[in-house]
Amino acid sequence: MTVTTGVLAADAAPRRLAGATPHIERVAARAADATEAERAVILEEFWADAARRGTPLVEALDGDPDHCAVTFLWRGHRATRQVLLLAEGLADPAGLAASRLSPLPGTDIWHLTYRLRADHRGSYRMASDISPGEPPASPDLLQRRLLSLSAHAAPDPLNHRRTPGRWPGADTSVFELPRAPARAWTERRSGVARGKVERHRLPAGVLGAERDVWAYLPPGSREAELPVLVLNDGDMWFGRLAFQDVLDALIADGAVPPLAVLAPDSVDRATRSRELGAPDSHVRFLADELLPWAAGRWPLTTDPARTLVAGQGLGGLTSLHAGFRRPERFGKVLAQSAPLSAPSSVALSEPFAAPFTSPPSRLGDGAFRPVTVRLDVGLREGAILGHHRDLYETLRSRGCPVTLNEYNGGHDWACWRACLAEGLVGLLGH
Repeated sequence: MTVTTGVLAADAAPRRLAGATPHIERVAARAADATEAERAVILEEFWADAARRGTPLVEALDGDPDHCAVTFLWRGHRATRQVLLLAEGLADPAGLAASRLSPLPGTDIWHLTYRLRADHRGSYRMASDISPGEPPASPDLLQRRLLSLSAHAAPDPLNHRRTPGRWPGADTSVFELPRAPARAWTERRSGVARGKVERHRLPAGVLGAERDVWAYLPPGSREAELPVLVLNDGDMWFGRLAFQDVLDALIADGAVPPLAVLAPDSVDRATRSRELGAPDSHVRFLADELLPWAAGRWPLTTDPARTLVAGQGLGGLTSLHAGFRRPERFGKVLAQSAPLSAPSSVALSEPFAAPFTSPPSRLGDGAFRPVTVRLDVGLREGAILGHHRDLYETLRSRGCPVTLNEYNGGHDWACWRACLAEGLVGLLGH
């Protein structure tokens, strides 16, 4: 079946709102009639309030309870020429000029407001242009300037809710609207038993190099064979996102049985793109090297029905390949935002080549063993969303147990983190 997180049926398309919201307009009206000294006090009060509330500023829309006015703020100064918002699922990389904040005349306030459905969750970064001279008038030159500026984007200094980026130095600010699905189990919880996290280095002959692998083992001694989660991008999940806290909470609540997690590192951008972008070899590493190595150290199941492989982006693509190429190893798949129609540098094979105009032979032959699949994808992911819907229909028509979960967000770790725990409960829960 299809599950859409966020129960709203209202239009989810983001829309930039012209002008200022009532809150900003009130500040503008007070500042316009004030002396210079009074204006300074008014603005200090405004920024102190913004720091206390946290940004972005979220306001109700009259007559539209299913949407909110979401205002991103930046405190400028005399050298500020323009301010760029890079919000996942909102900004268009091909037209960055539309993602610039507007200055409020006579103040140091820069602002940009979107009408967003009230279940939206997302991450963003901001950048201020203090280059000498005015921004270029030419659209092409302006786009180049903004592309250069985007390299200097950083978290919003007024938003203290952050999530680590995929690579060090790329942290992002996070915002969640009032009806965003609850992020159960995602915070570290006191008073629960802690699992053990170990980091091992093992040979990876098929990859031509050794690999670091994070291993999570549940609390308590275990003699029974444990279910296994193989999770791509271990350096992100355990090195930066402290995923062990999620696992501890899930197990403590009985939402999932005690399980082991094996999470190989992705090393760096180039290695990740090369290895996860050619998923057949990486699948051999997971199935024929990682799982046997781990089974020799800990009491792990060899039952594919209790073995789940999961990943995000290219990791999600690799997870799909693992399930359909090696169903005798991986009986369950959790793929989040997989690039099913990918650049030519990514080696794709059936059944994942979009647009699925003909039945995939792998799904139709007698050797096919149905795996259980969960697909997570954001409503703000463009073509990726359509490809996931196509894959869902294809798999369902071939008798594969499949769930499609659509969330109101983008290609975003903030969203994947919230969905991953829910996916584990659905696929491994009692």
